[in-house]
Amino acid sequence: MSKINENILLAIWAVSFLATAGSLFYSEVMGYIPCELCWYQRILMYPLIVIYGVAAWKKDINLALPGLILSGIGMFVSTYHYFVQKLPALQEAGGACGLVPCNFQYVNYFGFITIPFLAGTAFIIIFVLHLVLFKQNRRK
Repeated sequence: MSKINENILLAIWAVSFLATAGSLFYSEVMGYIPCELCWYQRILMYPLIVIYGVAAWKKDINLALPGLILSGIGMFVSTYHYFVQKLPALQEAGGACGLVPCNFQYVNYFGFITIPFLAGTAFIIIFVLHLVLFKQNRRK
């Protein structure tokens, strides 16, 4: 594996680690109770630390394929969750999401950055970097 691919794997691992640490910070330190869609995003994000960590450690891109699938699904869940929070047409759908309504916004930085936005950004970065890995791997 080339040094570039190793660095990309480490970058993906770092993004997944920061996203996981951020979600744990919001729930465990700030006391924000995750809604149902937040739990789904966590279920998709947390394994990425192990998947990309093992792939980087063993220097085997093929071990990271499940990460591409999980991050792809995570992009859609995060996007839907963000739309539930921000689009008036979907706001009612998120009201009966569970213990905490999925349309509730604990944070709203700059008027558009919410927790699903942050998770979605992490999923997109991971997905795109993984596609770059595929492209780099095909050149050889």
